Formats: sequence, structure tokens, C-alpha cells
Amino acid sequence: MIIFLKNMAVSGNLKNHNQEQNKQVVWWQPAITMFLKLSVWIAAPVIIALYLGKWLDKRYATEPWLFLASVGLAFLISLFGLIRNAAKEFKKLEKTNKDK
Repeated sequence: MIIFLKNMAVSGNLKNHNQEQNKQVVWWQPAITMFLKLSVWIAAPVIIALYLGKWLDKRYATEPWLFLASVGLAFLISLFGLIRNAAKEFKKLEKTNKDK
């Protein structure tokens, strides 16, 4: 019986310790998530545009115009995505600051 109660106390302390440890680890997670989202909005459209533009130029013999147009369009798409995601993140921050 004593061993059972001792194990219960230890497991309760471990649960509390794990919860505290999770809270300490989580503080950086939103920043990394936002960084990755914004990085994808920069890289993905540009990489797709590079390959698509080169392929279109070879197919229609329009070098370098379709390549430049696709990269320009990718830049606009990236800009729009960055602004939209940054605005969402700022709204989340404002909401969490108001709740505190």
C-alpha cells in the first residue's frame, strides 16, 4: 500500500513536471511556425516560377519573356501571401495581448 501511494505521488509530480516542461518548450514554437509559413510564401512561388518560366520559354521560343513574366507574377503572389499571413499573425498577437 505504501509503495502504491509513493508511486502515485511520484507519477503526479512527473505529470506536473512534464506539463511545466511543455510550457517552457512551447514559447518558441509560434515564432518558428510563422517563420516557416513566411519562408514558404517566399520560396515556393519563386521556385515554381523558375521552372515553369524556363519550360514555357523553351516550348514557345520566347526567351526570356515568359520566364521574366512568371518570376514577376511569383513575386506578386509572394508579396500578397506574405502580407496576408503577416496580418493574420498580427491579429492573433493583438487578440492574445488583449486577453492577458
